[in-house]
Amino acid sequence: MENLRILVQKFGGTSVATPERRAQVAEKIFTAKEEGYSPVVVVSAIGRTGDPYATDTFLHMVKGIYPDVPRRELDILMSCGEVISGVVLVSTLIGLGYDAVLLTGAQAGIITNNTFGDARIVRIEPKNILEHLCQDQIVVVTGFQGITETGEITTLGRGGSDTTAAALGVGLDAEAIDVYTDVEGIMTADPRIVDDARILDVVTYNEICQLAHQGAKVIHPRAVEIAMQKNIPLRVKSTFSNAPGTLVTSQVDSDFLELGTDITGDRLITGIAHTPNVTQIRVNTESEANVPAADLKIFKGMALADISVDFITVLPNVVVYTVKDDVADKAVKILKNMGFAAETRPGCAKVAVIGGGIAGVPGVMAQILEGLTAQGVQVLQSADSHATIWVLVAKEDMVKAVRALHESFRLGN
Repeated sequence: MENLRILVQKFGGTSVATPERRAQVAEKIFTAKEEGYSPVVVVSAIGRTGDPYATDTFLHMVKGIYPDVPRRELDILMSCGEVISGVVLVSTLIGLGYDAVLLTGAQAGIITNNTFGDARIVRIEPKNILEHLCQDQIVVVTGFQGITETGEITTLGRGGSDTTAAALGVGLDAEAIDVYTDVEGIMTADPRIVDDARILDVVTYNEICQLAHQGAKVIHPRAVEIAMQKNIPLRVKSTFSNAPGTLVTSQVDSDFLELGTDITGDRLITGIAHTPNVTQIRVNTESEANVPAADLKIFKGMALADISVDFITVLPNVVVYTVKDDVADKAVKILKNMGFAAETRPGCAKVAVIGGGIAGVPGVMAQILEGLTAQGVQVLQSADSHATIWVLVAKEDMVKAVRALHESFRLGN
């Protein structure tokens, strides 16, 4: 077992949706074998909403019968998509002459807590995977699922297959984790919005976490955070090309420096991300006898209703925060029941400027405002951290804002 060079390869639903695409997946796996790796392949459910074996299709089917199916039973159902996908891929590999085996999340030793629908992995028991790898088999693992200590099937929430791949990479001490998608890497902005968005050769774990949290959908942030535990390199690549993709690591690899790639630590801005469909809520607390207690009451009310809040500004007489548009009415109703009057501004968007080089650099906010002002974009709210500056804008200004900031920081090709 000590001589195994393990490579985790994760393929999304679009990558396994057709025979032609599965052939391209097989080619990536065979190439890894030829390079001396023992591949562990993680698969998502085939296709997306509307496709016959997509997870959302299963959900729509049962919720049309009864809308409040228990989460335990939903997890059993939702795990089926990856099982179908895994069997199809294993059949493809065997048909091409390779010895392959499918393991469910439970069989792969992915042990989770018992939070159905959004379980967290507590540990990996890799013995079964290693035994199959030692027999020179290609191990295909169903993503997005695990099992509790008591034998209950669980699912890992949105982006769960990315999380599976990262956890297996850490648990198996893999050399790398390759996440294959339908794009050629992580880009400086959404190419559907910015024509000259370019692929980043290398980013740090922190930068990609920020990009993912702020709306970039290439990889789930939880997966990146798991890979960071052992500094296992993540590579984001395309299933459909041989482009090198984007390396996600804790530092710039010397091979990249020899090629003349930008030194990540000296790069001010990495990319621009965006999140549409948020509502700004403003609560005046000036009339409250105990303002700190009122602030606490507001956020406890949101938490008890399972409403995620973002973009929080707490001032002596006012509390401002954002929620997703689809829960805004619920949030306002809760505030009203607690005796608070709320002003809302629906249809907003959050735009984030992300870069590991932001911290301590003067003039970044001024440059953001200069770029937005030139395009007539009004900033409704702002916030910052050591690696991100966020601005809230009207949804109709989102595209203009992303393009303006991408140009202002000269991120294009």
